[in-house]
Amino acid sequence: MEIKHPENLKIALAHDFLINYGGAEKVLETLMEIFPDAPVFTLLYDEEKMRGRFSSKKIVPCYLQKFPKWLRKHHRWLMPFFMVIPETLDFRDFDLVISSSGAWMKGIVTKLNTIHIAYLHSPMRFVWDYNERYFKDEKKMKTGFCARFFLNYVRMWDRVAAERPDYIIANSNYTRERILKYYKRDSIVIYPPAYDEKKTYEISQKKSEFFLIVSRLSPYKKIDLAIETFNKLDLPLVVIGEGKQEKYLRKISKKNIKILGWQPPEKVEEYYKKARALIFPGEDDFGMTMVEAMSYGIPVIAYKKGGSREIVQEGVTGEFFEAQTSEVLADGVRRFIENENKYDQKEIIMKARNFDKEIFKKEFKNFVFQIFSGNHNL
Repeated sequence: MEIKHPENLKIALAHDFLINYGGAEKVLETLMEIFPDAPVFTLLYDEEKMRGRFSSKKIVPCYLQKFPKWLRKHHRWLMPFFMVIPETLDFRDFDLVISSSGAWMKGIVTKLNTIHIAYLHSPMRFVWDYNERYFKDEKKMKTGFCARFFLNYVRMWDRVAAERPDYIIANSNYTRERILKYYKRDSIVIYPPAYDEKKTYEISQKKSEFFLIVSRLSPYKKIDLAIETFNKLDLPLVVIGEGKQEKYLRKISKKNIKILGWQPPEKVEEYYKKARALIFPGEDDFGMTMVEAMSYGIPVIAYKKGGSREIVQEGVTGEFFEAQTSEVLADGVRRFIENENKYDQKEIIMKARNFDKEIFKKEFKNFVFQIFSGNHNL
């Protein structure tokens, strides 16, 4: 391979979807800061849902963008295309392609002299360790054999696609373990840019009575578990986020629970500053909102599985609960209330700084430099 300085490389970015804004999109934004001239290839781009965040960037959606809007909004119907399109994208003019993927874009095909680095947010959860729960949570059991046969095909594609990147970066040690288990590939860990040292975090000494959730409203996030628990505890809970479960979650919520839907960043910050604690009831590969809450000195009550074990330090930055049942979560909330006065806001913020954006940038740029200087052996 010809050795080039990173500043002289022609670089492209690839991201699964730009149709909802979450942790993966925050990572992409930081990659765009590191590589400001790189175009972003994606399967679908919803400029309205992105609320202008990427309007100044060169976004290259695939031909699915020409499909009717109603079909693009029900993008799961387009799943058979998602396995084909990454293999047809043209990256011949680039020295380096960086994919940001939890599903499809790691499957891009590059020419021999083009390096592909995949930043994996997760192995495709719904076809691996979430397979049967996916049918239950999505209420698709009636589809039976046909759906399972199709997901088995997706699993085989996913396994082959994971062999295509030249290098893989995982967003946590938990993700690294899952990559090794499902893809038989080693990877390095670079934590996502969840804290921003250059940002001014206003810390409120006077907290409100409410607990907070900031999340996509998807089944695997287990927001329904938190609502069920807080219905029983009769404690105030504020839920910020949008997703397919929003209508259902509103239906099961009692008066002590407010579901606010999408909120602008400045409004989310106001809730972070005033919350007693963040509730994180799901199993996630990392969980950026936990770090975001800690950035404001807010403790976290988290399910003790997945990336939370790398973020939350029990008794210092929050409390764990060990089973996804309302009784066990309620016990975690009670333990938090008992220990609430023992938490040190400054110490919580110091722990959040371990996931600073500048650390991410430095480690990512160093990784690219090592590859193109011939000094990396992963």
